[in-house]
Amino acid sequence: MTSRRYFVSHVAASVALSLCTFSFAQAQNYPTKPLRIVVPFGAGGVADLTARTVAQKMSEGLGQSVVIDNRPGAGGIVAAEMVAKSESDGYTLLLMSNANAVSAGLFKTLPFDPVKDFTPVSLMGTFDLAIVTNGESRFHSLPELLTWAKANPGKLNIGSINIGSTQHLTAELFKSAASLDAQVVPFNGTPAVMTALRGGQIDVALEVLSPVLPQIKGGALRALAVTGQKRNAALPQVPTAKEVGVPNLVSTSWNGLGVPAKTPQVVVDRLNKEVNAALQNPAVRQKLLELNVEPHPSTVVQAQEWLQNEIKRWGDVIQRAGIQKQ
Repeated sequence: MTSRRYFVSHVAASVALSLCTFSFAQAQNYPTKPLRIVVPFGAGGVADLTARTVAQKMSEGLGQSVVIDNRPGAGGIVAAEMVAKSESDGYTLLLMSNANAVSAGLFKTLPFDPVKDFTPVSLMGTFDLAIVTNGESRFHSLPELLTWAKANPGKLNIGSINIGSTQHLTAELFKSAASLDAQVVPFNGTPAVMTALRGGQIDVALEVLSPVLPQIKGGALRALAVTGQKRNAALPQVPTAKEVGVPNLVSTSWNGLGVPAKTPQVVVDRLNKEVNAALQNPAVRQKLLELNVEPHPSTVVQAQEWLQNEIKRWGDVIQRAGIQKQ
């Protein structure tokens, strides 16, 4: 009986060892087939174009094509669940964003764990948001807006897209950071926000800068401030919010790449190397800057810390704003 137990244990250990060796060998030869980046947004947006720009350059270094698979909807949950349940072999990646961090504090239950089921590979880029108003608005600067809002409590209406979006949570952060008695009014998409702004239903809006930049440069909108750490290169004359009275209002949207948890470290490191090489390529950098995306290479550890910090940060904003979990 003892010898039989020894035999079974020995066989089990041998099988486990062979599987580990096989997995290690696969990892060392990685990649041997095309890769797929699942993008939780539709084609043509900033996130999609960022992914395509970086993926094209990554494919050269990897020696394999990198295909973009757009899976929009449900706040990115569909795409994230698909990747979380994929094989941990480095062939299916997720375009990560603020939505991954926000979902941890916004939803009661998720079909995946935003932290435990993913390994962040690298950041790719950050992009600013702006506080904008109608081009014919009475407000010509953020201090003017703040002065009026404090003299007229409860009358300021701040527009954003849907509840739980980066724009919406940044509007809530603006409200609390500036100690404003104001309403944050969510709309179903940027076009609806712009219509309300032009029609006077809202006084200002928080929006990602890229899609509204042409309207700002054309004079239809006026940018009162950007919410990044520094002034945006596309609008160097527009101050940051922290420069003009709201020091705690710093918010940028971001994109990165992640893989399912338990992906071999050698594969994660190879992907990180190729992402960073792509982001340091002058042509890639120029294309991203034209999209108003600031290239943001990172180590694997930095990407993991970034995600954890974003989860805590936006979780705190959600809690302070009293937003009910969905």
